[in-house]
Amino acid sequence: MIWFLVLIFSLYAFLIVSLAIGFYKVDEFTETIETNSTSFSVVIPFRNEAKNLPALLKSISELNYPKELVEFILIDDDSTDNSVDIISGFQNNIQIIKNSRISNSPKKDAITTAISIAKNNWIITTDADCILPENWLKIFDNFIQKTNPKMVVAPVNYKVKNNFLEQFQLLDFMSMQGTTIGGFGIHFPFLCNGANLAYKKEEFLKLNGFKGNNNIASGDDIFLFEKFIKSDKNCVGYLKSKEAIVTTFPVKNWTDLINQRTRWAAKTGNFSSLKVKLIGLLVLFTNFLVVYYLWIESIELLFVPFVVKMSIDLFLFLPTIKFFNQKSSFFKWYVLASLLYPFFSLYVVFKSFFFRYNWKGRRFKK
Repeated sequence: MIWFLVLIFSLYAFLIVSLAIGFYKVDEFTETIETNSTSFSVVIPFRNEAKNLPALLKSISELNYPKELVEFILIDDDSTDNSVDIISGFQNNIQIIKNSRISNSPKKDAITTAISIAKNNWIITTDADCILPENWLKIFDNFIQKTNPKMVVAPVNYKVKNNFLEQFQLLDFMSMQGTTIGGFGIHFPFLCNGANLAYKKEEFLKLNGFKGNNNIASGDDIFLFEKFIKSDKNCVGYLKSKEAIVTTFPVKNWTDLINQRTRWAAKTGNFSSLKVKLIGLLVLFTNFLVVYYLWIESIELLFVPFVVKMSIDLFLFLPTIKFFNQKSSFFKWYVLASLLYPFFSLYVVFKSFFFRYNWKGRRFKK
């Protein structure tokens, strides 16, 4: 067993250090172009988001971008609260439409419905529980003018309180954000987040949108991202800019967290890239070994895998939390969160394979 432990942790260390180097290789985008020229259709699906919509709408009203170059399409996915009324009372360039359900994925249907009526060639998606930075569209426009991409992946941050549940989610989410940026830096992009994602409408239609994966409830971002990468990896860029960071919020209880992460994990088996699947297996085995030695194995090696993994993870965590300005509470919760995470991740993977999950008042299977 020891040889297997050494092999897995050596591979894991190589992966994390490579991603950390990749993180530094992605330069922050700071260029400014005075003339705005990109026309955006901002697409935002929502379902029962009455609590979050006021903050989103306020951030929309404060965006620093010419109004004639942007339209907002909000798609009501069968809300049962007063979400529609809240949006209707907001005076801005916002169009509310009803979702047209045709598949097992409500969110993919909502985005497809919006794109079918979008006036502009650049689609940019975010979520109804997000807050948009003032220069969000301006920095996207500058990046598009400078690099001429077909898809742009951009950063997402959490706004958290100083309690264990939310700090645990933050550390988990920061690991995904760091991995996303690092992947671009080593020329192997394999993650993105639909809360901050832009792409050309003409390319979306050329690649047949979500066709081929709309039987999977989640993955409106990653499967489309895979299509763009397969079509032309060089056409997909990462916008590493603090001005582009969209902020969202963690869930408020452990049940919702498990359901959310189960929803995310349920799509991983459908990734098209063998390399990405192998990375997933490597992380799974690493977490399994930590649990095995903490729970089952001899006292002599009790904490060794845990301490080693926690130390390795710092290589990627430290630059990530610095970029996202999350340093203040990081070390207070890091050890405890690192101790729980392997157990949590194994449980989520197990649940994603064998059980249904609930999300937004609906029940889904893998």
